[in-house]
Amino acid sequence: MSELLVVGFDKPTDADRVLTDLNKLRREYLIDLADAVVAIRDPDGKVHIKQSISMVGRGASCGALSGAVWGTLIGLLFLNPLAGLALGSAVGAGTGALSGSLVDYGIDDDFIREIGDTLTPDSSALFLLIRKVQPEKVLVELEGYSGRILRSSLSPDDEAKLQAVLIKEQTAGSLPDPVAA
Repeated sequence: MSELLVVGFDKPTDADRVLTDLNKLRREYLIDLADAVVAIRDPDGKVHIKQSISMVGRGASCGALSGAVWGTLIGLLFLNPLAGLALGSAVGAGTGALSGSLVDYGIDDDFIREIGDTLTPDSSALFLLIRKVQPEKVLVELEGYSGRILRSSLSPDDEAKLQAVLIKEQTAGSLPDPVAA
């Protein structure tokens, strides 16, 4: 079962930095992320969302591949497999990109926008959908990032441990709340 975790940060670049570190840990098989999204609220109050998994690109590449195969097979029937390959790839890429843009994978976009709208200007949030994690090794890497847990599906004990790691080396009063009241 996956766990949802949303961490807010005071700086607009902190969520990106944490995600970069988590991607390094993913390559070491210490964490398995089903989805990760960064939401940044600029000084003007506009929320920018960066998806880590591009379904448009993934759909286009899968569509091009399957279109090429089917196009070649149909082209063989008409004794022109190269034209079938080219036409099938183009049609497959287009339909794959269209279907990819219509698919919502992982964390719900409306939920991301809802939380993003509560962030204070010039701050960020990191949304994580975690399949598996080695908590002892990952928590060591996250020490001192000065984030605040906004939402989570973790147990209260696990959430308290994570929050303690995020604000380690800082006093509790020096960290302003990134969520507007």
